[in-house]
Amino acid sequence: MSFADSVNKFIAKKLIRKAWLPIACLSVLLALFLSACDGAPPGVPSETASSKTIRFGLAASPITLDPRFATDAVSTRINRLLYDALVDFDESFQAVPALADWRRITPLHYQFTLGPERARFHNGAPLTAFDVKATYDSILDAGAASPHGTALAVIERIVAIDPNTIDFHLQSPDPLFPGRLALGILPGDLIARDHPFNRKPVGSGPMVFVDWSHDGKLQLRRLADGRIIEFLRVPEATVRVLKLLRGEIDLMQNDLLPELTAWLSEREDIIVETARGINFSYLGFHLQDPVTGDPRVRQAVAHALDREAIIRHVWGGAARVANAVLTPDHWAGYPSLQAIPFDPDKAKALLAAAGYTKDHRPILVYKTSSNPFRVRLATVMQDQLQRVGIDVDLRSYDWGTFYGDIKAGRFRMYSLAWVSIKMPDIFRYAFHSASLPPAGANRGRFMDTFADRLIDEAEAASSLTEQARLYRELQEYLLARLPYVPLWYEDNVLVTRGDITGYRLTPDGNYDGLMTVRRNVSPAVPSVTFR
Repeated sequence: MSFADSVNKFIAKKLIRKAWLPIACLSVLLALFLSACDGAPPGVPSETASSKTIRFGLAASPITLDPRFATDAVSTRINRLLYDALVDFDESFQAVPALADWRRITPLHYQFTLGPERARFHNGAPLTAFDVKATYDSILDAGAASPHGTALAVIERIVAIDPNTIDFHLQSPDPLFPGRLALGILPGDLIARDHPFNRKPVGSGPMVFVDWSHDGKLQLRRLADGRIIEFLRVPEATVRVLKLLRGEIDLMQNDLLPELTAWLSEREDIIVETARGINFSYLGFHLQDPVTGDPRVRQAVAHALDREAIIRHVWGGAARVANAVLTPDHWAGYPSLQAIPFDPDKAKALLAAAGYTKDHRPILVYKTSSNPFRVRLATVMQDQLQRVGIDVDLRSYDWGTFYGDIKAGRFRMYSLAWVSIKMPDIFRYAFHSASLPPAGANRGRFMDTFADRLIDEAEAASSLTEQARLYRELQEYLLARLPYVPLWYEDNVLVTRGDITGYRLTPDGNYDGLMTVRRNVSPAVPSVTFR
């Protein structure tokens, strides 16, 4: 067992005894100290190298730089810098014009008009309606197997009227349709030639691709000023922090243990910022399982979890309690939705009503990823559930194995998060009876005719006001039925060296701040010390 694994196991045990932050911080400091002893002494890169490049530390590399096939968060966020899209979203997550404005001619006919000031592609070619058509035709091509094809299956045909105008004809009415067109636009002639966009992207966004070396170092150039933005993959959070302190990276966002963040916030040479996020964490259940299929067991789980305490002590306050997939400030969110209270006595009563006793306790096999912090959270929830009479068999796996099990329905209970959800079509994708895998992500087999009807009616509603009303009714119903137990929305955390400014956090955790981030020139850069 590695030192890092030993530290995390030690922390997890202490968390249950509620000796949380002091011990966690001490363990991290030890990890930092020992890691530093193994490497070169702390220092600062040369002024020439550091002034030309801003380095962004990532826990994981992007999987693809082709927006037609990107589904992971890192790829999606980097592609947003490389490509322009027809639409974007405002602060309440309603679709707004980006490359194009639109009008609904009929419920089955939307016309988009490209703006006159749009940028050219990075190879110098103009971006036209014909490129828009080629991009979306390629996504709809069944042979291409784009993961976004299902969400766009409502499109019957696409017609480029002229270089600035494009018509989308639908098979059925879809009031949410403009928000589905948020994917980056690619040059149509390169699509026809099977250009490898996944490794050599060509878009029209604010940054242009420079290089992606075999060691995972991805370089983009900011068109506004020529600044190089370099993405460096550093999976281990403690190593990422060391590289930040040494000046080998300049900033990083999220994927940090809360005690690391707290420790960094005490340093004068480091700036830590937090902002509310929309990533939704939840417990999912297999509803065809004899144990978790009983709604009283799921309700007992919900009442047994002290989410406020977990957020306060384990997250260090860097999250907020969630009651639904959509945040309360979403246009279809439900700000007044009543939360499930922490009530261990009610949890025990529900288990008794379900036929469980002291000698006959439900057993939940709880699957999670092997990420140390996710294991820590799962360990705390395991302890809280055992206190009310639910035995938990906690199993952690590498991400590929874990996610494969979830997609295949091989679970009783698991924890996951929906990342950057903006469209309420998530309800069809995750909860409708027609969305059982592989058609969707209703992995728990939630089969409910009333929920299906609310989803269908909301999607067919003629106004956003009526849609919002129906989606709120649906969220209240889901909280009563509990196919998921909502946990929390995770905050976004930004950590930068003291000479880095101009980066702004966003609720969905995108990397748009890299378009404005800058390095302030200082006559003297402080040396790095371990305190």
